[in-house]
Order: sequence, then C-alpha cells, then structure tokens
Amino acid sequence: MTLLEVGNLDGLLIIILAVMFGPAILLAIIGFAILKKHRKAAKVLFVIATVYVIISLGICGALILSY
Repeated sequence: MTLLEVGNLDGLLIIILAVMFGPAILLAIIGFAILKKHRKAAKVLFVIATVYVIISLGICGALILSY
C-alpha cells in the first residue's frame, strides 16, 4: 500500500488511468479477435470502445486536471 500514501498519490493516478483506458482496450482486443467471423459485432465493439474513451477522457480528465 505504499502507492497510496499521504504524500505519494501515484497509485491513484494509475487507478484513474486504468479506469480510463482499460475497458476500451479490452473491447478493442475482443473486437479484433472476432473481426473475421462477426464483422458487424466487431464494428459495434469498436464504436463502444471509442465512445468509452471519449467519455472517460472528459470525466476522468477533469479529475486529473483538478489533481
């Protein structure tokens, strides 16, 4: 738990970045995995991943800027 000490909040920044980009990267990987068999489903996953990144950059980006 040394990443979340009072003077060192680097762990909090890592957690915020993981929330910002983790699910979008996972959706993109799944989209690439099913791209050949289910083209429409892969496109939907890519769109969802893109929208997730745009929204998370807006919400989490505001938190990081206030940090």
